[in-house]
Amino acid sequence: MKATGIVRRIDDLGRVVIPKEIRRTMRIREGEPLEIFTEKDGELILRKYSPVGEISEVSAECAEAVAQITKRTCLITDKEKIVAYSGNHKKEYVDKEISKEAEEILSGRKSRLFNVEDVKIPITSNDERKHYSQVFSPILVYGEAMGMVVIMDDDTEDEMTDTEVSMANMTALFFGKQME
Repeated sequence: MKATGIVRRIDDLGRVVIPKEIRRTMRIREGEPLEIFTEKDGELILRKYSPVGEISEVSAECAEAVAQITKRTCLITDKEKIVAYSGNHKKEYVDKEISKEAEEILSGRKSRLFNVEDVKIPITSNDERKHYSQVFSPILVYGEAMGMVVIMDDDTEDEMTDTEVSMANMTALFFGKQME
């Protein structure tokens, strides 16, 4: 655990203010849910809550199934990082934070298709791979974007078809319904 040197008092309603510097560093936004854990030695742990992360086992199986059906790479993210991946170059993606560009697509709450001639969106902030085609489909829970399903192709210059778009949308809808 990393020491910050910051001390806060509990107010009369039992609240503790998380310092702005820590919220900024950890990308904690107003209204964002946090999980609270206790340890036997009296430690209290706050962790950002990720509904997509809660079903990571199902996410991994689903990503694998989509990859097998489409013969392309599939990954599933929460709001900040990749939680499941199936395809080539796994070490480059698993548990990595998604790029600002991918976050913008997620916050737009609409599916997006980028084919061979389109601008390519980096998946992670340090993603240097050339993605020939990509489909992004947000996972919506009661209208709020909780993550996304991405189907991409790094190896061939085949364009995505309606089949891949429909598969990404169906998978995102499935996850959204599971979290409602």
